[in-house]
Amino acid sequence: MGPTRYIGHLDLARTLERSLNRARIPMAYTQGFNPRPRLQFAAALPLGYTSDCELADIWLTEAMEPEQARRQMMERIAPGLIVHQVEEASLQEAALQMQTAVSTYTATLLDEVDTAVLQQRIADLLAAETLIRVRVRKKKRREYDLRPLIYDLALTETDAGSVIQMKLALEQNKNGRPDEVLLALDLDPLAARVHRTAILLGS
Repeated sequence: MGPTRYIGHLDLARTLERSLNRARIPMAYTQGFNPRPRLQFAAALPLGYTSDCELADIWLTEAMEPEQARRQMMERIAPGLIVHQVEEASLQEAALQMQTAVSTYTATLLDEVDTAVLQQRIADLLAAETLIRVRVRKKKRREYDLRPLIYDLALTETDAGSVIQMKLALEQNKNGRPDEVLLALDLDPLAARVHRTAILLGS
């Protein structure tokens, strides 16, 4: 929350590592010349987004009672980060990145919009069979179909303004991005506050 939304994904991992070390959580580290903590997030949170549902796997060198671990973390956690829950996971489980299926977001628009026009754009997008977009990565352009990555969209009005609720795919090689949905709706992604509300895991 707050200013921590401007921490990039790698810096967020480093921030969490330092917090866990200060909390005396017995983290496991990789072997080799440059040991790294065995810590993995389910999905990267884009810069500028807030969230109340981030998931991470943390390997330990010794067992801890989950609630005690949570309390220790919260005593030393960096400002803007909150540990809501700690659970023990089986070492035989697949990595979180392999289990993610769906992510949900709210995008609060900072500028006034014509809600009737925006509602029609949303209806047209949901009715479309395909929605070809272009992603540029490492100076290479790749076309893809955004439509199958969008499971649902809804527009609501709140005291804070117009809010678009999104339900998007979050799988390996199948990742719906809120900024691209906003662009497809002819909206400026920089004129919206995007908040991740849930990460749902597959069975």
